[in-house]
Amino acid sequence: MDNAHEIAQRIAGLRDACGYTREELADELGIDRAVYTSYEERGEDIPISVIFQIANKFGVDFTEILTGNAAKLDTFHVVKAGQGKSVRRYEGYSYQDLAWRYTHKIMQPLLVTLDPSDEPAALVSHVGQEFNYVIEGTVILVFDDKEIVLNKGDSIYFNPTHMHGQKCGGDVPATFLTMIAE
Repeated sequence: MDNAHEIAQRIAGLRDACGYTREELADELGIDRAVYTSYEERGEDIPISVIFQIANKFGVDFTEILTGNAAKLDTFHVVKAGQGKSVRRYEGYSYQDLAWRYTHKIMQPLLVTLDPSDEPAALVSHVGQEFNYVIEGTVILVFDDKEIVLNKGDSIYFNPTHMHGQKCGGDVPATFLTMIAE
């Protein structure tokens, strides 16, 4: 990597800001302490997989560590059922990345059922990233001033710092899986 030294400095700064010593982070990542110390000191030896683990651990976009530029998460992307085979979401994560994040407990899954008689949920906002996948029925996502209709098999990935809420969009209960980044 051309900017290996700067990457190592960004990782050290992120680690310090999150209150970790080199030794603590090495232990949590399952990396020999001396090896991890050499990563931070020399930079060029850091495997991409380790950088990705660090980014996910501290909730920072992978490309932000590589480039030093904060990721822009101010839009959303809807994938209609059957049309998501080549999707790369706006912030750079692929669905394989999402699966990795979920496997490594970076994402928290929650199954939600909405009844047609339910009042629309109060709009909320929170930090992180949110992924919703409709399992049954129709879900209406209220996102800022928009209403987005999602049917079975549709998914949406968005920045939940925007005000948002979900409600049932049909005459039968709707179920969706939501995963929220920590």
